[in-house]
Amino acid sequence: MLHHVRSLGLSGVSGYEVTAECDLSGGLPAFDIVGLPDAAVKEARERVRAAIKNCGFSFPVSRITVNLAPADRRKAGTVYDLPILVGILAAGEQIRPPAPDAAFVGELSLSGSLRPVTGMLPMALAAGRAGVRALYVPAASAAEATLAGGAAVYPVENVGQLVAHLKGEVLLSPAQPWVPPAPLAGCPDFADVKGQETVKRALEVAAAGGHNIAMVGPPGAGKSMLAKRLPSILPDMTRREALEATQVHSVLGLTSAEAPLLLRRPFRSPHHTISVMGLAGGGSPPRPGEISLAHNGVLFLDELPEFGKETLEVLRQPLEEGQVQITRVSGTEVFPARFMLVCAMNPCKCGWYGYDRRCRCSERDVEKYLGRLSGPLLDRIDLYAEVPPLAFEELSARAAPAESSADIKRRVDAARAVQTARFGPSGPDCNAHMGPAELAEHCALDAAGAALMKGAFDRMGLTARSYDRILRVARTIADLDGAERIGVEHLAEAVQYRESACFRR
Repeated sequence: MLHHVRSLGLSGVSGYEVTAECDLSGGLPAFDIVGLPDAAVKEARERVRAAIKNCGFSFPVSRITVNLAPADRRKAGTVYDLPILVGILAAGEQIRPPAPDAAFVGELSLSGSLRPVTGMLPMALAAGRAGVRALYVPAASAAEATLAGGAAVYPVENVGQLVAHLKGEVLLSPAQPWVPPAPLAGCPDFADVKGQETVKRALEVAAAGGHNIAMVGPPGAGKSMLAKRLPSILPDMTRREALEATQVHSVLGLTSAEAPLLLRRPFRSPHHTISVMGLAGGGSPPRPGEISLAHNGVLFLDELPEFGKETLEVLRQPLEEGQVQITRVSGTEVFPARFMLVCAMNPCKCGWYGYDRRCRCSERDVEKYLGRLSGPLLDRIDLYAEVPPLAFEELSARAAPAESSADIKRRVDAARAVQTARFGPSGPDCNAHMGPAELAEHCALDAAGAALMKGAFDRMGLTARSYDRILRVARTIADLDGAERIGVEHLAEAVQYRESACFRR
């Protein structure tokens, strides 16, 4: 007999529908799985065989052929264990066939219990698009599946429980939508940072408009400390942004039953020894890298010049397009990668050039050190902030507490609200993502502003890209100031952020 069971698969960070076609026929006993299965899918034969026997059912003594359709797409992982088991039992008339609008996903243990699977959220979203109305998943993955909405999610502990439900003996109850616990633990606060008011202002502007920023200064000045406090002033993620970011983490197995949804913007800080594949993604099949894990959040690169030159160059496409394309012989995958790039670096190899007599680097050494960073990459950074060392008096004085992250975040949220109202639901998320049309409409300069920009363009040798980025930053500064149009003072501050003592000779 032949029976079809609906299931789901993963391609990159997206789900798609898969049909498990299970056929029992005469001939010598055999169990074959076709449809471009990988090793984990082929091993389902042993897991399914043991689970059927250990749950008290009879394993068919016949030729079993399972086709995972569409057969031209490679199948990977252990998610097909459950649909294969259901298909074999239904084809052997040991259970009642499931409804045609039901789908099954899950990994089996040899005892018949179900284990959680990775990528549950993108598969659940695909189930909704495919018209699935009942989705049967491992109990530990049910909370994540409910985030997709649409299909009723049935948490399954073991095969016996599922069979009793399909027979109508003991019905399963659909899982309730997951509700986040309240409240979350606090992030590191800007109130802990002494001094560095200019840098805090630059980070506030970056957070308000979603701009890339680089901090330059000697060791111990507070660059990493400031960067780690940036998430505390970023706007809360929208539901759409949270689902997009969670899908990437889900595919890599970074979610859990207790925390199936990302509630804060991701903050990724890879070590400078990371490979190109680790940063951009890759492998066979391709998997997301750090820049995709930072989607809708922050990618912090500490000690920027210490990263490999080839590694840094892969950031060019994502910084412009908000996605990264990985091409292999087996196919092409596109991963989301819309992130804020935050960099920290020293002005020279020893770190003290221009700040302390202890620096022994020659001009040639400094040029060689900074030469690791290409012009095209530096041109994609919106703001440069100098982080000078603090004086003893600033560190030891018992001054009033610095401004808290909560106070800064209120201003950032107000500026983002202005941007949301300006662009509408179908427009850019923030000023940093404005295209040519939005720039022309919302970043027009008056005569005084145009004269200031012309002087900066000629003096600093700006490119067309850096010109646009200055306008975007100026628009954000105007939003923080509550101004309708970009004024000269807003433009002057934006121009100032394109300069850094590190790059002046």
